[in-house]
Amino acid sequence: MALISVIVITLISTSFLGFSYGQLRVGFYSSVCPKAEEIGCDGSILIEGQNAERHAFGHQGVNGFDVIERAKSQLERVCPGVVSCADIVAMAARDSISLSNGPRYQVQTGRRDGRVSNVSSASIMPEVNESIQQLKSKFLQKGLSEKDLVLLSAAHTIGTTACFFMTDRLYNFPTTGSDPSINPRFLPELKSRCPQKGDVNARLPMDHGSPLRFDSQILRNIRDGFAVLHSDAKLYDDKVTRGIIDSYFGILSPVVGPSFEADFVDSIVKMGRLGVNTGSQGEIRRVCRAFN
Repeated sequence: MALISVIVITLISTSFLGFSYGQLRVGFYSSVCPKAEEIGCDGSILIEGQNAERHAFGHQGVNGFDVIERAKSQLERVCPGVVSCADIVAMAARDSISLSNGPRYQVQTGRRDGRVSNVSSASIMPEVNESIQQLKSKFLQKGLSEKDLVLLSAAHTIGTTACFFMTDRLYNFPTTGSDPSINPRFLPELKSRCPQKGDVNARLPMDHGSPLRFDSQILRNIRDGFAVLHSDAKLYDDKVTRGIIDSYFGILSPVVGPSFEADFVDSIVKMGRLGVNTGSQGEIRRVCRAFN
């Protein structure tokens, strides 16, 4: 997946696997490391190791870890032991969204890195093959609403996925073979990119139409049957999440309707405040891929 995808997955991971609520603020590093914002969650997915969280099935194909490590390396040279990997991820999310023509927003910092990363913990994370009821339940258990589910799923506007996440949807769907929610005009394209006996590691964009631009096209795709991921398509099966998607495309939406960009910012900032370590909790890792 592209950097923004690993960032959002990492932030979700922090929210779902983290510990306590903490006090974050904009400008946390302004006096102790003034260049932190220029150079640049619990960050448990960043840890390398045989049983670490990054090796969970649902995280297969996630990449971009090297970008976080490079930012950490630069910050360690300037401000050793000050800026956490968790905050680097949050700041990188902001910058990636902005550089992809998305909204600009301020990031609250002050997170510390967690000391636990276990592949078994990923079982409480949302999965691409889960029902809409399961997805809603997992988000609601963490204080995230149906609207947050829609908007954070819309982070798939940037990045790619692997064909092994598509096999069941394209060839092993119950009774029909292929998922009937896929637009018939889109199905041949998906099958050509992910043939039945092809390379399961081959990648395809998650946003059909504008894979390199942060925009609401991903939600239009979901509405029109052009969703790539099964979990994204499921958002249109539920009355509540379907209504949220439709609210961005009403006749008067450009004038009096909700702003997708502003709502996305609200959701990602909200998520970034959940389950964080602050104060004396956790640690400041020297490298992001290993505990101190």
